[in-house]
Amino acid sequence: MPIPVVRAETFYTPPPRLPADAWAHLPAAELVFKYMEYRTGRRLFPPTGTVEQTYYARINHNRWLTDCICGSAAIVSPTDPRYGCTACGWGWCALIFPDDVEAVEASVMGEPPNLRNWWHPDDPGNPDAPQPEVVEP
Repeated sequence: MPIPVVRAETFYTPPPRLPADAWAHLPAAELVFKYMEYRTGRRLFPPTGTVEQTYYARINHNRWLTDCICGSAAIVSPTDPRYGCTACGWGWCALIFPDDVEAVEASVMGEPPNLRNWWHPDDPGNPDAPQPEVVEP
């Protein structure tokens, strides 16, 4: 069975001293705050409001990921398409996932996990985006 693409709900799990379902009540986008709270030993609070900015989700080395304007990044999930930054505290941003997440995940399964990468075709950061044809004058 192939290794599935990692989502927030399968990556940000409680520490071994807690029951495996201790964070099951949390939405996927909020799991990163619990995880980072545990890992850093400091209190972190999810954003209280939303911001106008939207980010594109991408698959990076077999993980659904998004990048923040501050340079930080987090593993995200199509089951809860929003992102709040644990580093700079930027508010909840809407995430843009592909229309057919399962098809995109299936399209990268032929690669080893460390080579599974996918960018949304409309993402301005997409290094493989088609370049407009340059017309010589």
